[in-house]
Amino acid sequence: MTLEYTLKDLPGIADKIISNIHDKIILFDAEMGVGKTTLIKEICKHLGVKNTISSPTYSLVNEYECKGGIIYHFDFYRLQEEEEAYHIGFEEYLDSGAWIFIEWPDKVYKLLPDNVITINIKALNDQKRVLSF
Repeated sequence: MTLEYTLKDLPGIADKIISNIHDKIILFDAEMGVGKTTLIKEICKHLGVKNTISSPTYSLVNEYECKGGIIYHFDFYRLQEEEEAYHIGFEEYLDSGAWIFIEWPDKVYKLLPDNVITINIKALNDQKRVLSF
């Protein structure tokens, strides 16, 4: 599925993503500054997260409570080696059955299971984005 959107379209985009995916591990593949975290925030709101949603750039993972469970939001931008993901128990998170959102998944690609959805985001201009999954 391919969708073009602007910031005002994000609630509908989040709804389409959640309605059309079957796996709970979602990889967000995009260049810096394209809006990965912004999209993840909207998806989290759609899933019922009430607390503050922010990028886990420095903590590597944030945990949010949502309707029916937990969301783990990873940002592996600062990861130097895949082995660092082992130190935070990344494989246990993957086996948890929770929603898992991963920014910069290329940093942990060898650790990922087969049952993942990749969302690619590209900037068309300063305001418009296109995503595919």
